[in-house]
Amino acid sequence: MTWPTQQGVFDAGDVTLQSGVRLTGARLSWKTHGTLSPARDNVIVYPTSYGAQHPDLEWLIGPGKVLDPTRWFIVIPDMFGNGLSSSPADRDDYPTLVTIHDNVQTQRSALRTLFGIERVACVYGWSMGALQAYHWAALFPDAVERIVVNCGVARTAVHNQVFLRSLMATLEAAPQHIGNGRFSAEPKAAKRAFGRIYAGWALSQDFYRAGRHLKDGPTPNLGAPDLETFLKTDWEDRFGARPAANQYAQLRTWDAADISANDLYHGDLTAALAAIRARVLLMPGATDLYFRTADNEAELPHLRHAALKPIPSIWGHRAGNPVVNPEDAAFIRQEVGAWLDT
Repeated sequence: MTWPTQQGVFDAGDVTLQSGVRLTGARLSWKTHGTLSPARDNVIVYPTSYGAQHPDLEWLIGPGKVLDPTRWFIVIPDMFGNGLSSSPADRDDYPTLVTIHDNVQTQRSALRTLFGIERVACVYGWSMGALQAYHWAALFPDAVERIVVNCGVARTAVHNQVFLRSLMATLEAAPQHIGNGRFSAEPKAAKRAFGRIYAGWALSQDFYRAGRHLKDGPTPNLGAPDLETFLKTDWEDRFGARPAANQYAQLRTWDAADISANDLYHGDLTAALAAIRARVLLMPGATDLYFRTADNEAELPHLRHAALKPIPSIWGHRAGNPVVNPEDAAFIRQEVGAWLDT
């Protein structure tokens, strides 16, 4: 890398969560790219997605990429439960539910304490990162200039919750499950099933119909020789490497995501959307099965300053994280670049 980076762990102390439970000795892992301007006006917060850690997100950072560290000071906070920040796999007293609200409150405290940052130019997030971006804008309306909601929503939809709770039930069915998302040992068979369920949701029907998971399919593709290999290498192995307790905890966080579920808005989603002062770029994947374009279309009329730019792709949810898909990456780079210039 030709630009400066920093990383560390913010010791947040004992954090009282939305539930009233205390997360004792809370630790928030973070990494930055770029240089903070003297006016502290070039900050982009880039939260992590489900199961991801900050190295997984760095592919889109660089000169000429989606987020340019020669212009912006990019802060990646690791979400609670991802194995780098406080997580249940590392401690027996991890609370039953840590919400997106709890995450972004701690993130803001970290930015203030570590860097003296009170206002951010943008919060950019994909998937669960997009849920956090939406929360930043609703909870701190005077402190956020822009957000990019890349494959995300303001409130987790019921259909999405059906998917999430099927994954929870898969882990709960393991003989190693001892209750409340904790395990006596890693449930290998359950995590294998977990990965296969995920494979049916993260990519669209059109993607599979086109054979993009196979190396002999149209390019770009994911390069597997056959379906069984694809399910094992791209999904079983990926989720098999992660502690089940962490996966379960972040499913609960995702399931409960709602920008209005707090003392500011008392469950009134319309009021929460209307309170957002940031410029909002809604960028759903056209074939995403989790966060549908229709969900963002329903949010759009209640936002003060917003644009809807669906990613025209058959890559489903992964259109928003196109590590191996140059066409979708170019679309995101163009739209986000224009948004950051407004």
